[in-house]
Amino acid sequence: MSRAASQSIQIRKPAIKSKKGVVTSQNRIASEIGAEVLRSGGNAIDAAIATSFALGVVEPWMSGIGGGGYMVIRRAGDAGAQVVDFGMRAPAKLQVADYPVIGGTASDLFPWPVVKEDANVFGAKAVAIPGHVAGMAAAHKAFGSVPWAELVTPAAIEAEKGLVVDWYAQLIIAGAAKGLAKFPASRALYLDEEGFPKASAWTALGHNRLNQTALSKTLTSIASLGPTEFYQGSVAKCLVDELRSAGGHHTLHDFQNYQAKIVPASVFNYKGHRVYGTPEMTAGTTLERVLQLLEDWSPKKKKPTAEDFLMFNRVIRQATKERLETMGDVADELVPTCTTHFNVVDEAGTMVSVTQTLLSIFGSRMTLPSSGVLMNNGIMWFDPEPGKPNSIGAGKRCLANMCPTLLERSDGTRFGLGAAGGRKIMPAVAQLTSYLLDFGMDVDTAIHEPRIDASLSGTTIVDNALSEMVRAELWQELPCVTEAPRTTYPYNFACPSIIGRTGTTNVGATEIMAYWADTVPADN
Repeated sequence: MSRAASQSIQIRKPAIKSKKGVVTSQNRIASEIGAEVLRSGGNAIDAAIATSFALGVVEPWMSGIGGGGYMVIRRAGDAGAQVVDFGMRAPAKLQVADYPVIGGTASDLFPWPVVKEDANVFGAKAVAIPGHVAGMAAAHKAFGSVPWAELVTPAAIEAEKGLVVDWYAQLIIAGAAKGLAKFPASRALYLDEEGFPKASAWTALGHNRLNQTALSKTLTSIASLGPTEFYQGSVAKCLVDELRSAGGHHTLHDFQNYQAKIVPASVFNYKGHRVYGTPEMTAGTTLERVLQLLEDWSPKKKKPTAEDFLMFNRVIRQATKERLETMGDVADELVPTCTTHFNVVDEAGTMVSVTQTLLSIFGSRMTLPSSGVLMNNGIMWFDPEPGKPNSIGAGKRCLANMCPTLLERSDGTRFGLGAAGGRKIMPAVAQLTSYLLDFGMDVDTAIHEPRIDASLSGTTIVDNALSEMVRAELWQELPCVTEAPRTTYPYNFACPSIIGRTGTTNVGATEIMAYWADTVPADN
């Protein structure tokens, strides 16, 4: 932690209550768009679709129609829950020979061995087949009540306006400027004529905006012609042509054959509570394992003690180790969060929890010029070394760290939660789940409660907001500890948000240090 940072600042972001429903997301504009859908009579799924598309415009480096993700839905009155799986896939004609390992350690999100020319990180060869539009379409077909065009159009309108480049946007763009400069459309969108990150004036006057006109036109086509436009129509053909001209092996057949899946959520009974999560290729199964390991443990006080954090540290590491050995996931991460998470609950009590991503921040860094779509680098999820459980392969599903989750406490209170932050996600969701279920915290208390991060193999990061006594004991008991604050940048911990419902009262809260994140109620 920088010695220059203030040690006396205290920040709170109070939870917001509403009878009509709430939307929590990592961008206030997106939350407003989702809440307006609720105000207009749409349900939580409708609001989630609108929020999802909007986030790809107003927080473009985290997610968008060039990416994928997972949605967990529990409708009011249903005993179970459903998962919309819109994860990404490798192209069917991917060539493993395009990713020769040359040694060393990669400098991006995952420290895999370095691939020649970073082909699995930057550019067309790093791009997996995106599932975002298909996922939203599947959710809409199964559960939506508002016409498709009405849910996509607000995002198109925001793109036509262009994202205001405030200090936070400047910071994010500057951090990725070197990679963005490699691709002409990204350079034109995010950098100025001299190649520096776009910036705004120091005062309220002179705001700069991104020119997202091409993306606006693409979203308008998807709104008016339907989601098949992205996979079968002129948009799909344009995407494939530009990816292939940049060296990718993508085909129209890849896009035409992509299908999002709706499957039953995994259901786990935990000490009389119920946990609904994502199965298979996500961190949901690892979260379930953490809770299994916590079955015989109970906190002794109302707030977590050093003993509790030592338990969290142990079981999170054990569950993660088992994941690495069986699912072939990743090693350590030391980079900013690069996913986005949001939650919606409506007046009837239907809950939706969604995590979506481009994988790295700005994904492949490649914006396709005609469509304005920033593409993912989902191929980087695969281990470039052959013979591993998660090695690169044609047509394979990408293994993800996402962990959107719904809970029902034994007293009937329901929650939706998740986080952004790569491998930091599951440890955060696990601790917040315990805060809500084991400690009986409300949403406001849980979001403000300090946490640890046990995602790094050799180090436990401890929030320096914990008491001196707790920190001292953790220093004594753990082999390697680093103290760090919750900050706006970088994210030393995951970036979560939570919704809750008790009776007919809904509540939402977002990460207190996330500058753009906010909860918006649906009350008029």
